[in-house]
Amino acid sequence: MRFITQLIGSALFCASFTVATATAQTWPSKTIRVIVPLSAGSGADVAGRLITDQVGRQIGQTFVIENRPGGGNTIGMAVVAKADPDGYTLLANSSTHSVTTAIRETLPFNTSADLTPIIPFGSLPLVIVVNPAKGHKTLADLIAYAKANPGKINYSSAGAGNQSHLSAEMFRLGAGFEAVHIPTKGSPEAVREVLAGRVDFYVCPTNAAIALINDGQLQGLAVTGNARLPTLPNVPTFEEAGFKKPVYGSWTGLFVPSATPAAIKEKLYAEFQKAVSTPDIRKKLDDLGMGPMPLTQAQFEKLVKDEIETYTAIATASGIRMK
Repeated sequence: MRFITQLIGSALFCASFTVATATAQTWPSKTIRVIVPLSAGSGADVAGRLITDQVGRQIGQTFVIENRPGGGNTIGMAVVAKADPDGYTLLANSSTHSVTTAIRETLPFNTSADLTPIIPFGSLPLVIVVNPAKGHKTLADLIAYAKANPGKINYSSAGAGNQSHLSAEMFRLGAGFEAVHIPTKGSPEAVREVLAGRVDFYVCPTNAAIALINDGQLQGLAVTGNARLPTLPNVPTFEEAGFKKPVYGSWTGLFVPSATPAAIKEKLYAEFQKAVSTPDIRKKLDDLGMGPMPLTQAQFEKLVKDEIETYTAIATASGIRMK
């Protein structure tokens, strides 16, 4: 009986391996869905449409973007986590992928086990902004003021549990001061609070602040990343500003159900890497403020894993938890 059971098990394994191999060999042979768990116009949505259009031309197939916002990203993520792992249902997400995993008490899927990172589309740096009337010329000025006025400083975010919230907490905890969180409905509202002088700072997506900084309505104190941005040449990086502890920026990228055959994952990486390196696509991404992220699949997977661990620690230290 044991021998028969082993025989059946071996047969099933061979059958599933054969199906997976056949699927990989014929992929892609039909339209590919790309689920975006964010609203139309978000970074992941815009970049996803640009890049999949290019990949579609390269492989001779159609990509269809489906926006599935809601549930703090979990609705769209769940669609892909539970989809057939055949390469025809993909996920285009932002770094809220890591944030969602870190702050949610329960999820309808296991992020690490069910979703595999394939390739980043690009980085979206964040910039810490203040109202010039506040008088903070440098990041050191802001930190000194915050420490000298415990509990009197506040900051806005694009919503409780949003990446701008966790990045601000990352900065606050690293600098060692107390601050009151003022959540808003989104980045435009968070910027508006700074412009009105009602909040002291906001860790803001650069594409929402570049014009306001360059015309003097906002003061940029530091940007995430390893280098200054061409569009904000006078704003130092956090390290240049004397802040040696990490503050994460944002990114967008591609994910698949983890059981997707390795051959399909490799094809996806190769085609998307080719697309993001195309001069026309590179220029369009640059125009969106999205810098290159030349990572291998393994490096991107490690980046996501490390972010989830760090954001989980930040959420725990700050008491940020959502159901």
